[in-house]
Order: sequence, then C-alpha cells, then structure tokens
Amino acid sequence: MSRERGGADHLRDEAARAARKAADQVYRAILARAPEQDIDPTLDRVRDVLELLGDPQRAFRCVHLTGTNGKTSTARMVERLLREHGLRTGRFTSPHMTRVTERISIDGEPISDERFVEVWNDVAPYIEMVDERHLAQGGQRLSFFEVFTVMAYAAFADAPVDVAVVEVGMGGRWDATNLVDAEVAVITPIAMDHERYLGHTLVEIASEKSGIVKDGATVVLAHQTDDVEGVVLAAAAERGARVVREDVDIAVVERQVAVGGQLVALRGLGGVYTDVFLPLYGEHQAHNALLALAATESLLTGGRALDGAVVEVAFADVTSPGRLEVVRSSPTVLVDGAHNPAGAEALVDAVEEAFEFTRLVGVVGVMADKDPEGILAALEPLLAEVVVTQASNPRAMDADDLAEVAVDVFGEDRVHVAARLPDAIDVAVQRAEGEAERGAGVLVTGSILLVAEARILLGRP
Repeated sequence: MSRERGGADHLRDEAARAARKAADQVYRAILARAPEQDIDPTLDRVRDVLELLGDPQRAFRCVHLTGTNGKTSTARMVERLLREHGLRTGRFTSPHMTRVTERISIDGEPISDERFVEVWNDVAPYIEMVDERHLAQGGQRLSFFEVFTVMAYAAFADAPVDVAVVEVGMGGRWDATNLVDAEVAVITPIAMDHERYLGHTLVEIASEKSGIVKDGATVVLAHQTDDVEGVVLAAAAERGARVVREDVDIAVVERQVAVGGQLVALRGLGGVYTDVFLPLYGEHQAHNALLALAATESLLTGGRALDGAVVEVAFADVTSPGRLEVVRSSPTVLVDGAHNPAGAEALVDAVEEAFEFTRLVGVVGVMADKDPEGILAALEPLLAEVVVTQASNPRAMDADDLAEVAVDVFGEDRVHVAARLPDAIDVAVQRAEGEAERGAGVLVTGSILLVAEARILLGRP
C-alpha cells in the first residue's frame, strides 16, 4: 500500500510540475506584450474582447479601488470581509509577489496553474481576433495588463463569484479594469506618482482616478487634500454618486499598538466597531481598514451596521504580503513595498511606532520612473545606513545611479552599493549586526518588485 501511495504522490507531483510549466509558458507569452506601465489611453481593445466573451464583467457585483497607496491592502480587507459574510469572491490585484496566479484569486486563494492555463485557452482566440482587427487598423495588440484584466473577468464569471474586488492597474479613467460597472468605488489617499502617465499635479491625477466612479454608485473616499476632494466630489455629483468621506461620515476613532499588529475602533456608516484586532502594522493600515469596512457596509446593507463578531473574525484573518512584513528574525528583516515618497513616509511612521530597533539598515532599490530622492529623503531619518541595489527588471534604476542620489541624501559614509539583491541583503545584515548585538534590523523597500524578489530569496511563500 505504501508503494501505491508513493506512486500516486509521484503522479501528482508530475502533474503539478507539468501544470506549472504550462502556466509559465502562458505567462511568458503574455509578457511579450506591451508592459502594464505602457499605457495607450483607450478601453476599446478590452471592450471588444469582453463583448465577444459575452461581457463577463456584468456577471457579478463589484467593488472597484483606485488611489496612490493602500489599494492592495484595502482590496484584501474588503475581500476578506465579504467572504466572512458567506459570499463567493474574486480578487484582482497587481503586481504579484511570488506567482503570477496571485493576481486572480477566487475565495481568497490564487487560481491554480491548471485553471490559469484553462482561462487563457478560453480567452486566447478572442484576444487574437481583436489583436488582428486593431493591428489592421493601425492600432496595437492588447497589452500585458489588458490580457490579465480579460482573464480575471472571465475567471470570475465562470466561477461564478458573487462579488469581485478589483484594483486598478494605474489611474482609473483609461485603466483596463474600468469596464466593470462597480456599485462601490474606493479611492485611497492620492499622492504624486506615475506623473508621466497621470499628470503632474494632484488635481490632474485625481481627475484620472475619479474616472472609476459610475452613475449612482457609492464612493468611499479616504482623507484627501482640499483640491483632490473637490475633484472627486465634482465627479461624484456629475454621476449622481453618493460620497462617504473619511473624517466626515466615517473615522478611525481609536487605535493602539498590539502584539502582531494593532487594536482599532472604527466608526463606520452603521455604528462604531470596537476592539477590532488588525494583524498589520501602521496607522495607514487602520485607515485602509476603515475604507474597507465602509465599502462592505455600502455594498451589503446600504450603510447599516454589519455583525460585529463577523467583522472581528474577518479583520483578524487579514494578510497583506510585502506590506511591513517580517520575513526573518536574528536579525529582524522587514520588507515593505513603499515605492513613492508618501508610501515611504507612512512606512517610517509605522516602523517607529511598532518596532524598537537600535539600528536599522536599509536595502533600497527603485524603478527608473519613480522619485528616488523623495523616497530616500523620507527614509533617511529611520536608517543608520543604506545599501542601494536594483531589482532584476529592465525598469529598475541602475544601482550606481541610485547611489549618487543616496550619497546626496545620506552622505557618502552611510551609503553602500550592491547591484545584486542577495549581496545587498548580506551586506545589510552584516552592517546591522556589526555594531549592535540586540535591536538590529534590516528593511528592504523602494519597489514592490524588489520586495517580491526579497521574499522569494528569504523563503516566503
């Protein structure tokens, strides 16, 4: 019998390897398309494919999220709240940390390699038809992100899910996801980011992001600058949408640091939820939880209170990989996907609040289209030294170029260079431990792609 079990295990392992290989082949084919940050401002290609597929995006209810920081964490919280209420959920977020299948999740779990290939095979003929049509008209093929959006909507409709929680790729108005008719739009804090694509002022960026608001929807709006709030309120009024504003209609009432996260009290639309444990660090995560709560109330009850016990169970089970995550001890190694100055400032506040490092060394790599000086300036008060590096991605800023910026911010004596991430982490660990036996730590940040690579190197699933 043991021999039979061994044979069955071997067959399962072989099947899993074959499925993974097939999924990787599909992913490589999709990667050959225009990258997700290469925006051609039109929804026509995605609309054409979805129409050929029978408009799968109309088969489920939707919560749609945009903003500059906090989208993925908030999306994960909304999805977990909905699932705890017994609904079947789909979640579409980007980028992924370990496997591309993470971008499309059903009931909180990434779709399998087998299902990933099946979905691709289902949609590929229609994508090819639309590609040929647009190329013949002098246009472009569907981009990497457009293909994934189509796959996500097809997978959600086929499951079928009750509600999809969908994070925009970039911006909102022209984002490939914006063909979904979401009942609830969540707009997290808006800051400067992706200026090349979205505009060079907060007002311009807010105008693009408010493009996800649909007629008669509910908008859950994080605290914003007055100018940004004005743009969103005007867009909502034009579309007859209800606006739920942080610090006006909803608020974080109280929060305190707890072991493994924080304890919060949240005033939602239906009342105050007290003693809610959130296993994530940082004040910004409490505000993300508030937005998620209000979005869920809006979708499920129209604003009436949810069952407090259900809310507590859901929030206590929330995870957000790569967001101030402890991935190693002795010394403590943290990873965080902060990739713009606003995100770096929130990261610094969270680390100072939740951890007691006597010495913290940073490993920082950024993408070439980001604001390296702003990110490094925000991190400087927190870090004793910094090791600059680069992700293994063509969009990554060269480590030597980043080092020049870092020297201006930190001074030459506090800057080290290691182009390869494994080397950078080794140097940082040595620098952290070299002068402090207790309370030393390493922080890897500056890019979600860099953090994803660090998590894999350090054995995180």
